[in-house]
Amino acid sequence: MTTPYGAATSTVIRSDPKIQVHNFIGLKASHSLAFNKNSPLSLLRKSRPPVIRAVSTPMKTDTATETKRSKVEIIKEGSNYIRYPLNEELLTDAPNINEAATQLIKFHGSYQQYNRDERGTRSYSFMLRTKNPCGKVSNELYLTMDDLADQFGIGTLRLTTRQTFQLHGVLKKDLKTVMSSIIRSMGSTLGACGDLNRNVLAPAAPIARKDYLFAQETAENIAALLTPQSGFYYDMWVDGEKIMTAEPPEVVKARNDNSHGTNFPDSPEPIYGTQFLPRKFKIAVTVPGDNSVDILTNDIGVVVVSDENGEPQGFNIYVGGGMGRTHRLETTFPRLAEPLGYVPKDDILYAVKAIVVTQRENGRRDDRKYSRMKYLISSWGIEKFRSVVEQYYGKKFEPFRELPEWEFKSYLGWHEQGGGNFYCGLHVDNGRIGGEMKKTLREVIEKYNLNVRITPNQNLILCDIRSAWKHTITTALAQAGLLLPRYVDPLNITAMACPAFPLCPLAITEAERGIPGILKRVRAVFEKVGLKYNESVVIRVTGCPNGCARPYMAELGLVGDGPNSYQIWLGGRPNQTQLARSFMNKVKVQDLENVLEPLFYYWKRKRQSKESFGDFTTRMGFDKLKELVEKWEGPVVGPSRYNLKLFADRETYEAMDELAKLQNKSAHQLAIEVIRNFVAAQQNGKSE
Repeated sequence: MTTPYGAATSTVIRSDPKIQVHNFIGLKASHSLAFNKNSPLSLLRKSRPPVIRAVSTPMKTDTATETKRSKVEIIKEGSNYIRYPLNEELLTDAPNINEAATQLIKFHGSYQQYNRDERGTRSYSFMLRTKNPCGKVSNELYLTMDDLADQFGIGTLRLTTRQTFQLHGVLKKDLKTVMSSIIRSMGSTLGACGDLNRNVLAPAAPIARKDYLFAQETAENIAALLTPQSGFYYDMWVDGEKIMTAEPPEVVKARNDNSHGTNFPDSPEPIYGTQFLPRKFKIAVTVPGDNSVDILTNDIGVVVVSDENGEPQGFNIYVGGGMGRTHRLETTFPRLAEPLGYVPKDDILYAVKAIVVTQRENGRRDDRKYSRMKYLISSWGIEKFRSVVEQYYGKKFEPFRELPEWEFKSYLGWHEQGGGNFYCGLHVDNGRIGGEMKKTLREVIEKYNLNVRITPNQNLILCDIRSAWKHTITTALAQAGLLLPRYVDPLNITAMACPAFPLCPLAITEAERGIPGILKRVRAVFEKVGLKYNESVVIRVTGCPNGCARPYMAELGLVGDGPNSYQIWLGGRPNQTQLARSFMNKVKVQDLENVLEPLFYYWKRKRQSKESFGDFTTRMGFDKLKELVEKWEGPVVGPSRYNLKLFADRETYEAMDELAKLQNKSAHQLAIEVIRNFVAAQQNGKSE
């Protein structure tokens, strides 16, 4: 009997005693080749690839057709659990590492990059990404990251959409120093990239409420459960010294449990084996109603379910979300997670492990474009997927519990934390901390010994603040441009962008560097068509279709599809519960107003009561919207209502008008911006 790769073999194995199940120690076949000094990657490519067999898969006969595998699968298999040839490449004098090592260093939490703004010889560097379940960052780790950015990076820190730091610009010769410094400050980059579980999200707010605390504890336990065990990370960066805190006994018990055929016996990687997962894997945990984590975009979404007294009883589980896609390849797509079922609270680690193992055994390993779990579920359907997971779980899932409507929560501004303390959520444009902002944050965090949290919206939360400190901290932050949320443009509050140029090798066009100008232009369009300042839309920009800033959940998503060009996506919701759809391709950045003006103009005039922009575009339909865009000749402009009131004399108006033209604004727009910033600075200095 032969089994095609990705087939649901285990649905028949356990019920048919005639079929023998072969036990394997890891996915690595006994006759497969291993990397060593005398067998470089070039020789491996010419070699006959070994058959990968997995737990609960029927043994193939000798006449079975061997399954095609991607190049990365071959690299992983011969790496001695993510060590070789990275360990040797790091010792060379070259500024970069070879292709195999480039794939492996991802598992250690790093990407090799080069500055794409520069021409000629490539100037290589490395981006490091930390692993911070729930976005938790200790005072010690924050100060270490701040120091490393100045000493070994480009002088900035980047907060990511998965509650982690990214540190750019680290040279190869400094990698071990930087990595070991992070590890010794009780941080980690292990598994922040690569084909394994990434950082586990949870609401970042330090709220002393049972369900929030339980969600965060669960996220940390899931992260521990799925952390690699073979020691490659510590071997590479701290010479084998394993620096970590003790794991909860329930995590160790769940990891070691093999009562349902989930583990590789006697393997240093009991869950992952030699091959790890087919692709990246993302998990988020939250409480009912709190969608600060974009719950439906994850491979697994876990929601705490409590009783009427607020005591956590169990979890609803969603599966199959994911954002990445490929332009002009309709068989790739973003997808929302869907309900799988409910489990009691003591079973969550076993249920998550069963889902991960189902993906490990059945996810495609031949073509990485289709290796995410969303494609497995899309192919199988949720019923078949649930049936296979239940065999590894050992139980039936209970019916999904009813949940309230989701709401996006930013946690910006001042809030009570409990115990007499406060926390303060700070908006950080695109998550980039640098300049005066970085200096001031360092001073405040160090002076008051504060712990911090990173949010999934690229913002920062300062925790454990005493009431007596609020005024001083607010004033210092305001002077560095970190304003209270009521003084930040509402468009900026929910906007996100990926880094893109100059360092991301996948970028097609600008994102982080482009979004400030795009948001100002959107604000100008709002004013032109008569939308109020407090009205907003969720805007997300990415430099390529991989979707790191989750643009396919935005009301207005801009996805790079060429030089200075974007694909426009419309139809997401403010609470991130509906996928956007592709509306228009190849819109040049300088032509965005030609599309956005008519869309916002008709939203202002034809929307229903309290109808969001995303829901409006869905209701109207794309054919009608395209017709309105094509026929657009501009809004009917009435007489100015404010210039004579705003400017006391013509000379001041003309001077402001000249300055405004340099910034592609009207005199009124620039004047309002100046006044607003002045008032914000004054008010922030007085607020508590």
